[in-house]
Amino acid sequence: MTKLEYTFKNDTLFKMVFVKYPELLKRLVAQILRIPVASIDQFVITNSEMPPESLGDKFCRLDINLKVNGQRIDLEVQISDEGDYTERTLYYWAREFSSALSAGKEYHDLPRTIIISIVGFKMYECSEFHSEFQALEVTRHTPLNDKLCLHYFELPKLPEIEGTEDELNLWLALFNAETEEDLAKLEELGVPVMAQAIGAYREVVVTDEFKTLERMREDARHNEASALGHARREGIREGIREGIREGILEGEKAEREKWQGVASENESLRAQIAELRAQMSKKE
Repeated sequence: MTKLEYTFKNDTLFKMVFVKYPELLKRLVAQILRIPVASIDQFVITNSEMPPESLGDKFCRLDINLKVNGQRIDLEVQISDEGDYTERTLYYWAREFSSALSAGKEYHDLPRTIIISIVGFKMYECSEFHSEFQALEVTRHTPLNDKLCLHYFELPKLPEIEGTEDELNLWLALFNAETEEDLAKLEELGVPVMAQAIGAYREVVVTDEFKTLERMREDARHNEASALGHARREGIREGIREGIREGILEGEKAEREKWQGVASENESLRAQIAELRAQMSKKE
């Protein structure tokens, strides 16, 4: 098998393809939201820029922010589980939601805000690869409102593609493709939008622009890994130092208690000797 050098899980490639080919992105979003493409009147990418100065920053995040029929949508791919991922996505939702309230607007005007995460790791102990969360009353399951929506698509749980009846599954299989053979299987299905998406992938991945930006992203990833590794090592060293300090303090405390006990015993012994001497003096 011929392993792909870059896959759709690569965030630089992911963003470049969908920014350059917004009709493909519209098709993907329509499938995720389960709405007809023709029903989408408003479709605006609000962060299409990929400034080189930010790509080189540690902890830079490449996502796609959208306005779709009055809704705010954030779409992201995440390869590995770095911890606290659901808290992170909830934070992004809160930031997107709260920033939509401009001066003079009412709370009622806040838009439905949707976070879509396509992840390369398992999140939940279930067989379903798609989880959707909203705010519900815990016993009656009555919706609080429709403003909050979080989608998680776990690629490791994606079933084998057996047909062309579900376009969303084909899109996710494209994100999950790791080899040229995986792409060939999708092309063989004869689904026009998949052929277009794979063609867009092949066009973007050979461009100098992509290669330059990806080198910067790779440097940023190395810097991020180094920063995190340094922080972990410093944490371990600090933990060792703290453990040594605590050990010394505990040892000193035990030693003090030991000698305090000895001193107390000596004091008791001296009192007993003094009492015996007093008794002997009376007898004399």
